[in-house]
Amino acid sequence: MAEEPERTFTLEEANAELPALRESLKRIREARRTVLRSAGRVRERASTNGGGAEGKESWEALRVLREEVEGIVGRGIILRDPDTGLVDFPSRREGRVVYLCWRDEEATIGFWHEVNTGFGGRKPL
Repeated sequence: MAEEPERTFTLEEANAELPALRESLKRIREARRTVLRSAGRVRERASTNGGGAEGKESWEALRVLREEVEGIVGRGIILRDPDTGLVDFPSRREGRVVYLCWRDEEATIGFWHEVNTGFGGRKPL
């Protein structure tokens, strides 16, 4: 049996999270790109100068990435894929836990799925 989430969201509560969530996802994607772009160069330069300016930029991006992901998770939201902006909000439907499912490209939450079915099992609300 699935573990009970600490928090569940109504549709209205989940939709209210979307503006802040969009901004967090934007910062996560930007920080991730910075880390990936600079990783090789920082590794090459770390032995001579600690990674220099790129090292500092990479560490800052890692900090942002960690804080944003922790912020999302700390609000009870499940981050599935930061690149597509796929997230789930634990919710209740007919007395059982389900997920309200949303992707960044969608204006509002319009789908839900069972805990064990994932994105492929999305159904319209």
